[in-house]
Amino acid sequence: MENNAFTARLTEFGLTRQEAGIYECLLCEGKITGYEVAKLLGISRSNAYGSLASMTEKGAAYLVEEGTTKKYIPVPLEEFCKNCIRRLEETKVWLSANKPSEKSHVEGYVTIEGAKNIMDMVKNLLARVEQRVYITCTRNYLLLFLNEIELLIRAGKKVVIITDQTVQQINAKIYIGGPREMEIGIITDSRYVMTGEYGEGSMNTCLYSGQKNFVELYKRMLANEIKLLAIQEERESRTIIY
Repeated sequence: MENNAFTARLTEFGLTRQEAGIYECLLCEGKITGYEVAKLLGISRSNAYGSLASMTEKGAAYLVEEGTTKKYIPVPLEEFCKNCIRRLEETKVWLSANKPSEKSHVEGYVTIEGAKNIMDMVKNLLARVEQRVYITCTRNYLLLFLNEIELLIRAGKKVVIITDQTVQQINAKIYIGGPREMEIGIITDSRYVMTGEYGEGSMNTCLYSGQKNFVELYKRMLANEIKLLAIQEERESRTIIY
């Protein structure tokens, strides 16, 4: 299972599944021929040599010639990852400078599907907060983007959270409500909303929009829940005092 996870992560750096398996093999074996790779992994020699040639182009392996024998060694993992990230950053700069002009458009309703895409949107929304953000979800979900929340708090942005359990790691205004289950919702700067389901066993589908009417509706809904929870907190504090 761990090897599968390692291989899957390597594919995020531009390697195919087979190339990722070969890279892991190189890390374990060191200097090795294409024939030995094919034998160890149970693949054809043509596939092994083809993948190794591709890997040298992608910067994942070095070719070492010893007489008439060609062997391959892995580019160190940290170096390989840094090189990939640096190339992506350079590509990002170029694309930003050379992108076609974008047509202005009215913000509509966008459906976001998949756990990874939803979490990416959550982190992107939090990164763009200018003044305030309201978040509602379970405590377990909050911990997935704890770093982003801490950055907002340190930057002096207003962070209000409605969740189902106490979260001592976050120094923000937190209201403890009923079970959130799969619910997740975020409203940033009273301009953008993302709400829907997230998590294992859910449909992992959210709706994102900047439509003013939708934003105002969701804003009022959260405001009403916050008022009720604030009243409840006040009653509980009075009970404790008396």
